[in-house]
Amino acid sequence: MLNFATIGTGWITESFIQAAQESKQLRLAGVYSRSGEKAKQLADTYQALKFYTDIEEMAANPEIDVVYIASPNSVHLKQALVFLKNKKHVICEKPIFSNMAEIEEAYRTAEENGVYLFEAIRNIHTPNFQILKEKLHLAGSLRSTMLPYIQYSSRYDAFLKGENPNVFSAEFSGGALVDLGVYPLFLAVGLFGEPRKVSYHPVLLRTGVDGSGTLVLEYDGFVCTILCSKVSHSILPCEIHGEKGTFVLADAAPISQITFYDSHTKEAQVLSVAQEKKDMVYECRTFARIIETRDDIEYKALKNWSIAVLQITEEARRQSGIVFGVEKIKAAGG
Repeated sequence: MLNFATIGTGWITESFIQAAQESKQLRLAGVYSRSGEKAKQLADTYQALKFYTDIEEMAANPEIDVVYIASPNSVHLKQALVFLKNKKHVICEKPIFSNMAEIEEAYRTAEENGVYLFEAIRNIHTPNFQILKEKLHLAGSLRSTMLPYIQYSSRYDAFLKGENPNVFSAEFSGGALVDLGVYPLFLAVGLFGEPRKVSYHPVLLRTGVDGSGTLVLEYDGFVCTILCSKVSHSILPCEIHGEKGTFVLADAAPISQITFYDSHTKEAQVLSVAQEKKDMVYECRTFARIIETRDDIEYKALKNWSIAVLQITEEARRQSGIVFGVEKIKAAGG
């Protein structure tokens, strides 16, 4: 069993801890927070062996094998490098990094230190994603795809009152595409490969990031349209349209239900299976298996997948003039 530590004390960190414990392959060895009180509270709640307020101290602990990072997007790289250089495997919550320069530096550092670097993106590791990928041929030649992820943010009310929550901040590398759009984007790249052309049409907020947007991925013979928003809500399902039939997914994440509708027989076939309620358990098992078996083939596939998605989001931002704070600092020579 691998010993892991966490950075961050939000709900996503607790969800990962719960899933990791359920996986039976990861043991919580430490938690970090800038607040000693929050760190101790989280450690007590989940029986962590130790809590920290110093990242360097936690990274130096030889008993820790893996760290899970769920801090603001803009500090992912800085924190990941500390652990990679201490020869710890890193699981970084999506979006893994702000841009291609960061991901290239991080993967290079991981390789130099003989450890693995993963992006935590829960929907692609589930049984239902595998089913969808295996059964995609049933639709025949694909002609169009609509993948929405439109969810009103609990932080948008604060934004409207004049506050700048991290998720709506360029300083913290926020925005709808990198926060929610990556879920359907990972599906698209995993199912269809890399598109030949990308175009993004955002609704920009006063902070310079996208509150919502439409991402169009052009493939030979069909177009995939991704709708993402954190300023409105939708109950639209995801649909993949082919000449022989249509797949309907209840959601992009989690992929709770998949139904295939045959265009000729008009019959509907439910293909999905019941999944673990804490669906992050699947990524926990995948990462633990790769680390323990040194499965470089699967690791490289996940690495290339993350790189392809980040290339798309960076190009989408470039087209839209969305510049993150870390990029402004670098441009200024900081």
